[in-house]
Amino acid sequence: MFKSFFPDSRWFWPSVIVWATICCGAWFEFSTAIGAVFGLTMTEKAPVIGLGHFVTDSFKLFYAYYALSVALFALFWFQFKPSRWQWWSILGSAFILFSTYYSVQVAVAINNWRRPFFDTVQVALNQNASQKVSPLELYQLIVQFAEVAFIAVTMFVLTKFVVSHYIFRWRTAMNDYYTSQWSQIRHIEGASQRVQEDTMRFATIMEDLGVKMVDAIMTLFAFLPILWGLSQYVSELPIVGAIPYPLFTAAIIWSLFGTSLLAVVGIKLPGLYFKNQRVEAAYRKELVYGEDNHARAQPATLKQLYAEVRHNYFVMYFHYVYFNVARSLYIQADNIFVFVILVPTIAVGKITFGILQQILTAFSEVSNSFQYLVNSWATIIELLSIYKRLHSFEAAIKNEALPEIEQTTA
Repeated sequence: MFKSFFPDSRWFWPSVIVWATICCGAWFEFSTAIGAVFGLTMTEKAPVIGLGHFVTDSFKLFYAYYALSVALFALFWFQFKPSRWQWWSILGSAFILFSTYYSVQVAVAINNWRRPFFDTVQVALNQNASQKVSPLELYQLIVQFAEVAFIAVTMFVLTKFVVSHYIFRWRTAMNDYYTSQWSQIRHIEGASQRVQEDTMRFATIMEDLGVKMVDAIMTLFAFLPILWGLSQYVSELPIVGAIPYPLFTAAIIWSLFGTSLLAVVGIKLPGLYFKNQRVEAAYRKELVYGEDNHARAQPATLKQLYAEVRHNYFVMYFHYVYFNVARSLYIQADNIFVFVILVPTIAVGKITFGILQQILTAFSEVSNSFQYLVNSWATIIELLSIYKRLHSFEAAIKNEALPEIEQTTA
């Protein structure tokens, strides 16, 4: 699944982790000193609104630093272990990583814009305020939002285009690898479907989940400091009272609760999804044989195979009932949770409308990032099932015993 597309997996993934750790550590430790060498200011006194957010000195240095780090890493692997898909697997992954980071920074830029815009709106709506707001001020802020939104649209379209090609290359790599080993895997139930369909779905889901995971991690790095700073405007929470950094603490506890809840109630679903694909493949295979062989696909056989399909679906429907109940209840509670913890602060008027909007956005970004498993659980279930199906190919190619689930009936 991985070695067909990426370089030598035994060393490639450890090298990714080690190199990423070194580069990140060097950036956080020495970026200020490096910036000073080139006459760049790495800290801004106040958030920059609009397009200026993306061309500050710290961003300029980051662009160069990231490009150099990726170039050195790619050059090493191009020389050490050349592979057919290296341009896509290494540089393509690096581009997707960068575009994900850039998208997170777009969200940060929009969050920075919220305070001046909504504070200006609040002043404009207050007819008794001594300060008056001109339409030009509001139009200027709207134009700044439009500029950032244009960047967001451009990055979204470009990323989708690159990711589409990336996914197809990964699928092609797996397809070529498994078809070259066809004599060893052809006996596995639904082998043709696994090669044709599961490779495509695996690449698609892995890329989707991978991008979401990176986005979640980068969002946390970007918004946790913001939420930490905004906690100064919230002195206490309902029931628990005053605690250090209440917004930061509440977001972490609430998100971990949701993640644990969904992981527990959904623990049976991956195996059921796997069995569902098996019984569907067996039923479809018999129908295909029946097209050319009159002795196959007899009513009794089809009835028995379809009964297995029906049984597995009904069992899966039952387990999805309580999973969906828990997931829906948590999602609905999540929609109102931040307002609940802000009630004491709102009631005494300690924050402006602009700060409220910043808190809502930052809390939502941090909460959603921590809830990565909650938001992606249904997709993870499907991925685990596909992984199990393709893992059987790996076992067959290595002449190992098939996984236990392949040896049991549905």
